[in-house]
Amino acid sequence: MTATLIPAADRHFWENEWLTSRQSFPGTGNFDIFANAHGVLAMHNDDVIGPGEGLDNHAHQNMEILTWVVEGAMWHKDSHGNTETIGTGSLGAMTAGKGITHTERNAAARASRESVRVVQMWVPPHTDELEPAHSTRDFNVALASGEPVVVASGRPEHADSDALHIENRFATLHIARPRTGQTITLPGAPFGHLFTVRGSVSVSGNNSGSGSGGSTAGDDLVAQPLAEGDAIRFTDSGPLTVTATDDAEIVYWEMYASFDRAH
Repeated sequence: MTATLIPAADRHFWENEWLTSRQSFPGTGNFDIFANAHGVLAMHNDDVIGPGEGLDNHAHQNMEILTWVVEGAMWHKDSHGNTETIGTGSLGAMTAGKGITHTERNAAARASRESVRVVQMWVPPHTDELEPAHSTRDFNVALASGEPVVVASGRPEHADSDALHIENRFATLHIARPRTGQTITLPGAPFGHLFTVRGSVSVSGNNSGSGSGGSTAGDDLVAQPLAEGDAIRFTDSGPLTVTATDDAEIVYWEMYASFDRAH
């Protein structure tokens, strides 16, 4: 197993008069987002958007775009007739497919002074030129236990679950809200990306045993602390043990291919 820490302070930072964007992968400026991908995760932005602000109509193609609303509400409208408000604790999933235009903005009026915070994530589809689609789901009740919840997946074992479907058969998105002192387990995978949305956690894990050398003591990750905004990327990990050292919220991608193997 390898584990690479991306401290909150080291994230790529971009802002204008209404958007503050902290990016675990560089997503603004002259960057090749796919060259910087980990597994099939190409973008992972932690964005705060001012009241009534956002992006007017703009186009996407051949990308799965997921928006997790941490605080506030996002308003979405697209060229395929979907108009939705995505509230706190809800996930929006959009298949851009062969082409879609949409508007996304803070649902709160400018006079409210209420910002919205979202984590937006991009993964490529396993097949290009699909029919565009958009779906949302509220996961607040499911997350109340603190245990991990599969909120989006393209893997066949989740086809009949409450997870939103994404068009990438190599990827599953988990979210959890463990309470102080609660320990949870996340599945190991060839590629993993764990992000601390709120609070703080401690993460431990070891080698998956699938490599040529198997697990060794040097492969172990023991009680790595993660604070808000910290991320850690894994390759060839076994199951991960996460203990909340404060009430926390985490986002975890479980992935079975890297970007250049996902098509």
